[in-house]
Amino acid sequence: MAGVNHSRRRGRPKRGDGGPELSKGRILAAAADAFARDGYGGARVNDIARRAKTNKRMLYHYFGGKEGLYTAVLEHAYAAFRTAERKLRIDNLPPEEGLRRLVEFTFDYCSENPRFIALLNNENLYRGRHVRGSKQVRALYPPLIESIRKLLARGRASGRFRDGVDPLRLYISIASLGYFYFSNLHTLSAAFDRDFSAPGERRAQRRHVVDLVLASLRLDTAPQAVKK
Repeated sequence: MAGVNHSRRRGRPKRGDGGPELSKGRILAAAADAFARDGYGGARVNDIARRAKTNKRMLYHYFGGKEGLYTAVLEHAYAAFRTAERKLRIDNLPPEEGLRRLVEFTFDYCSENPRFIALLNNENLYRGRHVRGSKQVRALYPPLIESIRKLLARGRASGRFRDGVDPLRLYISIASLGYFYFSNLHTLSAAFDRDFSAPGERRAQRRHVVDLVLASLRLDTAPQAVKK
């Protein structure tokens, strides 16, 4: 039929939508909001497609379905966290300063990215199933743990840090001190009748977390063996 353009295949992005990468980015952003707000079980594909200004067919074309989209959202969230973390360049800093920056950054990232906290909370309900199945997420952390190991080694060599600190366990502690505070902000505030979301409370907790981590590493504050 004259005047009909048959060149566009069904299911491909329409002209003017910015192309595949922009379309995928809009879907990821809409999906991250939906999964953070409603969880994996509560989020709806149709709603995500509508908010991304696309259709369900395109969502399935790019991500294979809801589970693939959810995994992609988690991968994107973890990658954004690590990308920001790498900008600290802690390998180039004195050991104590490098770890101080890492603790401060981790606490601040948890404070400024409640959606990331919500996504982690939801994934833990699924016992980490989607993260476990993602090679991309699991590949993000060995370089960081190696950087911490080198900082600890340099700190020991300079006589500032004690022996026996596992870099992986140290990172888990650093992440926990930020994550727990913000993932439990409302229940902590209710239980202690104190607004822990207030700027002053956040600043005080940040200082406390930094002091706590660094004190645990210093040679002059090393824990003593308990005598039986």
